[in-house]
Order: sequence, then C-alpha cells, then structure tokens
Amino acid sequence: MGPLDALWHLANLFVPALALGALAAACAKLLWRRDLAGVSWRRLAVPAATAGALVTLAGLVLTGRDGKMATYVAMVLACAVTLWWQGFGPGRR
Repeated sequence: MGPLDALWHLANLFVPALALGALAAACAKLLWRRDLAGVSWRRLAVPAATAGALVTLAGLVLTGRDGKMATYVAMVLACAVTLWWQGFGPGRR
C-alpha cells in the first residue's frame, strides 16, 4: 500500500463520523429552530463530529476492525449526547 492509499484509508475511516456530525447538526438546527437560534451550526457540528471520530477509534481499538454495527450505534449515541449537551444541556453557555 502506497502513501496515497494509506491517506485514502485513513480519510474513509473518519468520513461516517464527520458526515454524521454535520448532518445531525443541520437537522437539529432545522427541527429546533427557535431553541437553537443562538447556537451556531459549527458549535454543534464540530463537537459531534469529534465525538463520532473518537468513538470510531475506540471501536477500532476494542474490536480490531472498523465498520462494526456496535461502533456505529455508539457513534450515533455519542453524537446525540454531544448535540444535546451543546444545544440544550449545561454546555450551552
């Protein structure tokens, strides 16, 4: 495997987490328009994507493989908790 292939593998490892964080933040901003008016999309999306990426790495370390359904479930839960924390919880500021 060459360096370019390794870069693509690494990038594709994190694409689901980044996409989930971005889409979930956008959907949250649409669904709770009034409640989240004072919270920027970036403030929601970056922590959610980061949480998803950390869960992806943890799933890779714990299971030895990426793409396990348990990892994806944990990624969705981590993203949801992070969005709640940033949008409605004590982390709102």
